Amino acid sequence: MNMTETAHFKALFQVLTAGTLWSFGALTIRYMVDPQNYRWQYLFFRGLTVAAILCICLIAKDGSRFLYSFKRIGMPGVVGASGLVGAFICFIWSITLTTAANTLFLFASTPFLAAFMGIAILKEKIRPFTWAAMIVALIGITVMVIEGLETGSVLGTVTGFAAACGFSIFSVSLRWRKETPQFATVALAGFLCAILTASIIFLHSDTVLMPDRNIYLSMVHGTLIGVGLILFSLGAKYFPAAELNLLSLVEVVGGVIWVYLPIFGINEVPSMLTVVGGFIVTCAIIFDSVGTRLKPEVVNVFRN
Repeated sequence: MNMTETAHFKALFQVLTAGTLWSFGALTIRYMVDPQNYRWQYLFFRGLTVAAILCICLIAKDGSRFLYSFKRIGMPGVVGASGLVGAFICFIWSITLTTAANTLFLFASTPFLAAFMGIAILKEKIRPFTWAAMIVALIGITVMVIEGLETGSVLGTVTGFAAACGFSIFSVSLRWRKETPQFATVALAGFLCAILTASIIFLHSDTVLMPDRNIYLSMVHGTLIGVGLILFSLGAKYFPAAELNLLSLVEVVGGVIWVYLPIFGINEVPSMLTVVGGFIVTCAIIFDSVGTRLKPEVVNVFRN
């Protein structure tokens, strides 16, 4: 295995690990106390945690010059951070309004949205194997969305799809301009999420405080997201936006499994259609990640 193949395998591992870490997000939210009453507070603490983790990463890398990264964010970084904030907020609203399976598999539409954005904005070319895998995944998603629309709330479905749109925007922004410091972009998203949610809480004459359990869970969730986004950003330069998001769909499948397994105490049983659709999506991920001989081309070199 030459250096290029080794680097590509490492990037593949990073993206798949990011998706695995994110897959525990739905489980974390299910452990909340009265989640419908503390959405904004949860987002506030989670946003601060994400920002803190990314800032620690920047300080470890750049020392006292870490603030310079924020000055170089530019329009791609602002757009990406805004998309990520939208994904943060809509995901929480969706998963507290409908089943985890419905939210997660709606989120699985991200590769298709990212593909079209990548083609339109970045002029990216999608490999035939990736197109085939996306079609297979679309079949699986369709199977599960049919079930979700019948059993979940309409608002939960809409916000789940909106979360996918937001994350697609972030994914495309990662490959927009190589000078954009990606870690600073993620940190900015965390700060913006905290500021926005704090403003909403203030307008409702409420407080950012919530049960201690929820605060701890939001910090755990923020850690999973922050570390995952670091790995996702590092691996992003080796994959087109569509393929990048297709690989991260392990989050979707894992998230449904964790809330179902009795060992975690949630036991949110998915329907047969959800199981069948999830199996199809899993096959698509395997098909694209290990079923082809990948010939990587590094498009961006990240400067964080």
